[in-house]
Amino acid sequence: MAYFDAASAAPLHPVARQALLASLDEGWADPARLYREGRRARLLLDAAREAAAECVGCRADELVFTPSGTRAVHSGVAGALAGRRRVGRHLIVSAVEHSSVLHAAEAHEAAGGSLTQVGVDRTGAVDPAAYAAALREDTALACLQSANHEVGTEQPVTEVAEACRAAGVPLLVDAAQSLGWGRVEGDWSLLTGSAHKWGGPSGVGLLAVRKGVRFAPQGPGDERESGRAPGFENLPAIVAAAASLRAVRAEAAAEAARLRELTERIRARVPALVPDVEVVGDPARRLPGVVTFSCLYVDGETLLHELDRAGFSVSSGSSCTSSTLTPSHVLRAMGVLSEGNVRVSLPPGTVAEDVERFLEVLPGTVAAVREKLGAPAATETVRAAGPDLVVDALGRRCPIPVIELAKVIGDVPVGGTVRVLSDDEAARLDIPAWCEMRGQEYVGEEPAEKGTAYLVRRVS
Repeated sequence: MAYFDAASAAPLHPVARQALLASLDEGWADPARLYREGRRARLLLDAAREAAAECVGCRADELVFTPSGTRAVHSGVAGALAGRRRVGRHLIVSAVEHSSVLHAAEAHEAAGGSLTQVGVDRTGAVDPAAYAAALREDTALACLQSANHEVGTEQPVTEVAEACRAAGVPLLVDAAQSLGWGRVEGDWSLLTGSAHKWGGPSGVGLLAVRKGVRFAPQGPGDERESGRAPGFENLPAIVAAAASLRAVRAEAAAEAARLRELTERIRARVPALVPDVEVVGDPARRLPGVVTFSCLYVDGETLLHELDRAGFSVSSGSSCTSSTLTPSHVLRAMGVLSEGNVRVSLPPGTVAEDVERFLEVLPGTVAAVREKLGAPAATETVRAAGPDLVVDALGRRCPIPVIELAKVIGDVPVGGTVRVLSDDEAARLDIPAWCEMRGQEYVGEEPAEKGTAYLVRRVS
């Protein structure tokens, strides 16, 4: 079985396992106590904090450990907003942040705060100028991920941090996906991370708050972790998290070069092997081990199940794999094809043979899924006569509306239109994406009695 979902959770690093087992014997006592066992536990906690702070690039007394990366984000956002409440209640996030950031933003807005979401381009990156333009006199906090969790695109943190610093606004960076590969550059103010993303144990996050940043911890007070992460520390997991972060950093340069070569191989060969595929994300400025692509006329859930049966664990942002029937907010913000979406995120140590086997299996797997759905062949010729058509795809889910559109586009003359009726949110992304890939004109959408009508004009 080839595990290709490291962006969700990386396999436990051998150093993390060793440190975890060793600290179970040495780090079980309360590090706040003054007796021998407590002092021993305190030494382990302090050493872990020093090691993690060195990797982050901050002072040890600026970093606390939290029960998860999500808790680190929520505590960081809430504490920074509360600390600057006299400035204002305006929060800025990018449209492709992790759900933990967006949920914190929703809670802030529901409590009466104001929110600005900065859009991204088709690669998933924010424009630093657009981000700077969103800053206001009442902006209390700005948030920007270091790299995207779904498509791997790295964000221009340094440029955005400069704009925030000039405006006197703290910048919180969610570095969960990138921290194992290196420090986050730029003059950030707050930073969060999650150990299970770099090969540490789950249940450990970190929050760094630079000195001078106004910060007011929320919730009941607690004497532990500077009051920013209440509760008894999971010391064995913290020690393992810090040890594994240091270990993966020592291996990062060589491993990044190796994984980049493997993901470049996937990016280049998948479009050549599989017809009607869109590779998404920035082709150069991206994480070493992440590559994402979307396949026309494919049910994403079925594709993932078939790849699992073939021995590959991958993930997807496709609406076809979601009970909400809506595409991921990242793909939606980018405006790219969502159906048949596959994210391959290679963990350190991935061998080239597994990647080659994936490239051998993928074409046949996609073709089999398309055949089951009755999708048109990539080489199917179009006919040149007939009236304008209406395709009723109401009640039918991704990728059926696009498949039905592809089947009938040849039944209208050049210049004729096809009106696709659909109540599937994914159609809003996938029909325009199909038009761009197939050289047809997407005219737009308009309300229908049920759902929405999407208009496509045949160009060729």
